[in-house]
Amino acid sequence: MEELNTPFDPFADVEEESSPKTQSYIHLRIQQRNGRKTLTTLQGLPKEYDAKKILKVFKKEFACNGTVVDDEELGQVLQLSGDQRLKIAEFLVKEDIAKKANIKVHGF
Repeated sequence: MEELNTPFDPFADVEEESSPKTQSYIHLRIQQRNGRKTLTTLQGLPKEYDAKKILKVFKKEFACNGTVVDDEELGQVLQLSGDQRLKIAEFLVKEDIAKKANIKVHGF
């Protein structure tokens, strides 16, 4: 009976459920720079992996430049030059860093 008297908050359950799930996903996004230039960002890398070492392997493997950006909300975000989304996704699955279902590829 007490549950019926309380006001319904549509976002109460969603916020509690979504926060652990969003941490488990790895997001690959592409951002348009000037002209034909693009920037690929990777966020949500598990904490047990060293972002700088993975970035070094990415740069050597994909022949591109990159950097690690520390964001207050998102944690460590890897930025790579060019469209590297599919290459990164294949690499993460091949090296057993993430499952294919946990990788979200965003962009055009």
